[in-house]
Amino acid sequence: MEQALRRREGCRAVNVSTNIASEDYAEALPFLRLRGISKQFDRVAVLRRIDLDVPRGSFTCLVGPSGCGKTTLLRVLCGLEPADQGSIICDGLDITQQPAAVRHMGLVFQSYALFPNLRVEDNIAYGLSRRLSRSERRRKVDALLDVVGLTGFGRRKPNELSGGQQQRVAIARALAPEPSVLLLDEPLSALDAQLRLQLRGELQALQKRLGITVVMVTHDQAEALAIADRIAVMQSGWIEQLGTPFDLYCHPANRFVAGFVGRMNFLPAMVAGVGAVVLSYGKSLPLDTASLPKGTAVELGIRPENIALVEPGAGAGIVLPLRILVREFLGASMRLEGVHEESGTAVALDLPLRCGMTLHAQTHVEAFLPAAHLHLFAAATP
Repeated sequence: MEQALRRREGCRAVNVSTNIASEDYAEALPFLRLRGISKQFDRVAVLRRIDLDVPRGSFTCLVGPSGCGKTTLLRVLCGLEPADQGSIICDGLDITQQPAAVRHMGLVFQSYALFPNLRVEDNIAYGLSRRLSRSERRRKVDALLDVVGLTGFGRRKPNELSGGQQQRVAIARALAPEPSVLLLDEPLSALDAQLRLQLRGELQALQKRLGITVVMVTHDQAEALAIADRIAVMQSGWIEQLGTPFDLYCHPANRFVAGFVGRMNFLPAMVAGVGAVVLSYGKSLPLDTASLPKGTAVELGIRPENIALVEPGAGAGIVLPLRILVREFLGASMRLEGVHEESGTAVALDLPLRCGMTLHAQTHVEAFLPAAHLHLFAAATP
């Protein structure tokens, strides 16, 4: 697949400083640059001054709970919805006021949106220029069928394909005009779990092979962690954190991100002074409290996989007596859901299978929460 061509028709170039060479300036800027994007529906704010940079050739995922604005942001980006405020710069060109037809972005919907009366090859060819010769159109369609692994399926109708094959056709159709950006709106959500795993790997490999810039909306955090270069976590029209999957999982910016991306245990606590917190049941712990004043309500967060059973010389941390309530088999590990009876705090811990198999409901254990894996968050507001 040839590298996507830049589309300049009808776009206004951004003014740049005369002290910087235009080529160097373009390379320094992100491929997509959103600034102050706001959108309301019936006076309800759906997007609130969104800033987002998308590097060229990257795979960026927008995640967040239903109603957070991620699909609206995608529609504003491709021109299906106008922004009330803000600007969108693509490859150095201001496309904020341009209609969808000239933004040169490919869009794949959750529902596939294939034409049921057209054959696969005609669905893919639909977006190609009518100025191409028949042989050139055939060459491009055949190449795209090969790219998405559907060689030999060109003469079938969509209803003769599986859900996964239909989604591949939708992706091939979006790629046919050689867009500069590929936008995906929940592209795998209609598929069963096993097929989702297969196609998300194929989608990631395809993006890397073509080098195309991709922005994808998904509600599946595990999916985003597996395939994205960068993830934007959204809530109530804001981007709470933008970073690599590793950053979001291991260094969440706030309690919301920590609880939304993966599983996180939260223990209520209070700042006892500089460098010290005290848990709700009275246990104190030396911990970096930054500039939080004494008496501030906080929560300590820790991932289930970072909790272990107490061993001699375990180091700095919290020893928490738990009564096991539920045991959940996860394959390579066992998740134990327990409660700290003195405070009523629920805690989940993941143990190697050989250890977890020996512990049953109502078993009492001592869990160790190492200080090195504890996160300090402002307490959730009601």
